[in-house]
Amino acid sequence: MKTTMTSLLLTALLGTTLSASAETVVIVSQKNPATRMFSEQASQFFLGKSAMFTPVDQAESSAIRADFYHKVADKDPAQVKAIWSKLVFTGKATPPKEYSSDAEVKKAVAADPKAIGYINKNSVDDSVKVILSLP
Repeated sequence: MKTTMTSLLLTALLGTTLSASAETVVIVSQKNPATRMFSEQASQFFLGKSAMFTPVDQAESSAIRADFYHKVADKDPAQVKAIWSKLVFTGKATPPKEYSSDAEVKKAVAADPKAIGYINKNSVDDSVKVILSLP
């Protein structure tokens, strides 16, 4: 019993370590002329302060989404939701479309030269280009 508990704890810790070390990257279509971006710029698009790019979001409950907003805007999911609720209520913006996986985000971004999204670095392929890395 003790060995099983230790094994479960070790597995949980290893899983946490692996996900915590995953690098998130901001991506755009290969057809987009952008080549790099700063975190402050990315936050402008994902918080509805600029319409230059069309943001594509991960699922609301995903760990990558919480990590992304923390890194680019120092906001937690509830704060981001409140910002978008206000923008939608006042008619100033439409919230980003949400996708449930890196593959879906990548596909949506690759298909739209104005789209911008974020995925795990390990999911990048030649259909998109990385313009910002968030370690």
